[in-house]
Amino acid sequence: MDLFESLKSKIDGKNLTIVFPEGEEPRILGAAARLAKENILKPILIGNQVEIEKISTKKSFDISKIEIIDPKNYSEFDLMVEKFVERRKGKNTKEQAEKMLLDNNYFGTMLVYMDKADGMVSGAIHSTGDTVRPALQIVKTAPGNSRISGSFIMQKGEQRYMFADCAININPNAQELAEIAVQTAHDAKLFDIDPKVAMLSFSTKGSAKSDEVTKVSEATKIAKELAPELDLDGELQFDAAFVPSVGAQKAPGSKVAGHANVFVFPELQSANIGYKIAQRFGGFEAIGPILQGLAKPISDLSRGCNEEDVYKSAILTAALAL
Repeated sequence: MDLFESLKSKIDGKNLTIVFPEGEEPRILGAAARLAKENILKPILIGNQVEIEKISTKKSFDISKIEIIDPKNYSEFDLMVEKFVERRKGKNTKEQAEKMLLDNNYFGTMLVYMDKADGMVSGAIHSTGDTVRPALQIVKTAPGNSRISGSFIMQKGEQRYMFADCAININPNAQELAEIAVQTAHDAKLFDIDPKVAMLSFSTKGSAKSDEVTKVSEATKIAKELAPELDLDGELQFDAAFVPSVGAQKAPGSKVAGHANVFVFPELQSANIGYKIAQRFGGFEAIGPILQGLAKPISDLSRGCNEEDVYKSAILTAALAL
């Protein structure tokens, strides 16, 4: 089954709510109108109601059934300020909170934190930092995670893989790399991938010696301790992880070598390059980045996204809320 048809079937009837802080952006409005029409999930748009309705009329978007919230007129704003100050544990005053929560990303994140929404999608007109900062300050990381990471689903025809971390951590240490591996494997299951996790390197099973190789080898050991039930192996070169004949030769006896479908790169530079090569040379659709490790699902769009990207990101985010 197509990934998104599968995800739709999983979230159908669950009455999940996704908040969009960029409610006045046409790409967001188009996706929200489509989601509402299909009754897949309940969108909440953040912004000025008059402006949102004006843009929707101009674009012929039906938003009649969509809830619109303007932070300036929110009936529970005082309660939100109180809960924000409490969550920040003295790092922000009441006056600072009142100002910060007029920022749509902070406001939307608080809706998620207060269980007024199941997840959030932002980033069409904001930077990754603008989306991630409120998430880390308010929602924070899930238990057992020291940080968040970003993965991509790579899809072409019947082929479906996950690449991580392609978006957040520049040079994770062994512990952090292990957490990224476990996070990605967990999400892979939600996306109908039975995870076989390869910890990638330029070395396979000690064929080269360097600090970089040692990091991946140590991360593999830690990840196996964190999630002993996972099929996970490393360190593996990409060909040993992906090509059965090469895997059998370079890592005989491995359950993962030659059969991997979740690829954990040693650092951000190689991961970002790798997914873009697969996308541009290999013709794979890159879906993401999917933010992993947060206590509640918040997704970051690319500023170059289109309406279809927003639509799909909302469905993914809702699935992560299950």
